[in-house]
Amino acid sequence: MKPGLLVWLGLAASLFGSPVLAQTALGQQEALQWLQRVAGAAQTLSYSGTFVYRNGSQSETSRVVHVVSAGNRLEKLEVLDGSPREIIRYNDEVKCYLPESRLVIIEQRGTRRAFPALMPASLAGLGEHYVIRQGARARIADYDTQIIRLEPRDAWRYGRQFWVDRKSGLLLKAELFDDGGAALESLAFTELRIGEPTSPDALKSNFAGSASAKEPWQVRQSKTRDMRDDAQWLFRVDLPGFRRQAAMRRSIEQGAGKDAQEVLHWVFSDGLAAVSVFINSLPPQADPLDPSVHSLGAISVVKRVIHGHQIVVMGDVPPVAVKRFAEGIELRK
Repeated sequence: MKPGLLVWLGLAASLFGSPVLAQTALGQQEALQWLQRVAGAAQTLSYSGTFVYRNGSQSETSRVVHVVSAGNRLEKLEVLDGSPREIIRYNDEVKCYLPESRLVIIEQRGTRRAFPALMPASLAGLGEHYVIRQGARARIADYDTQIIRLEPRDAWRYGRQFWVDRKSGLLLKAELFDDGGAALESLAFTELRIGEPTSPDALKSNFAGSASAKEPWQVRQSKTRDMRDDAQWLFRVDLPGFRRQAAMRRSIEQGAGKDAQEVLHWVFSDGLAAVSVFINSLPPQADPLDPSVHSLGAISVVKRVIHGHQIVVMGDVPPVAVKRFAEGIELRK
């Protein structure tokens, strides 16, 4: 399995930077209350807009429409630069359209966490691993925002800074920075509408129904079920504050005439940063893997092979964190 497909199915990048804080910190508790508002706003508000992702000299623009109606959550995300990509979500069903490959990936369990829905459902314990401060006010996309800054207390996580709409609580900008204060990545709305009526057509895929007899689309299902018994694998190294949030088996179709591939997937989180572990069997003729750590913006990735199994560990944490975590994974004897 290509690591890129794992990214589409399991992760989404997390985010990041560093403006000037107010001269007087107003206390961690008040800052945490702002973060709690962010956690709720992304789940309950309807909004649409355009945001820009920046990683060094590279940037990518996306358009998002998110609607909450009658207890249902509907979302459409389009990448407007480079290779076209589109994600359509209806509650827990996620369809990812890759038109250049004429491929649709359907997942029946929505594990994707994408901007602006970046904040955890539970904030308990964040203060143990981050210094949380309330900063100044700033204007983002013509909205008045409150800056919240989280500085890591150790080397296992990055610092983060958030710009929160003071009226709605929606996250409008996010930056992630390293231990030297240098920005690694950023996401920010450049145009946004909150609570305005949305046409049903705005949530429809631009590619659904475009298949023809000459150019059919491949449809691959990713079926997920919770994994209660994962005793085959041991995780001997703990990252402080990171607890297991999910363990699942993913069965991913590989196309006509090919058996579905099963991938084991664990998610560990400190309540904000997340580390995912993917394990699948390798064919005997598989090429050797590069065991070094690679970074894609704020995402660090490392691979290992253990007794014929490929292990991919990735997360929005420093390279030293994924390397340490990966080295502690063992197959139970």
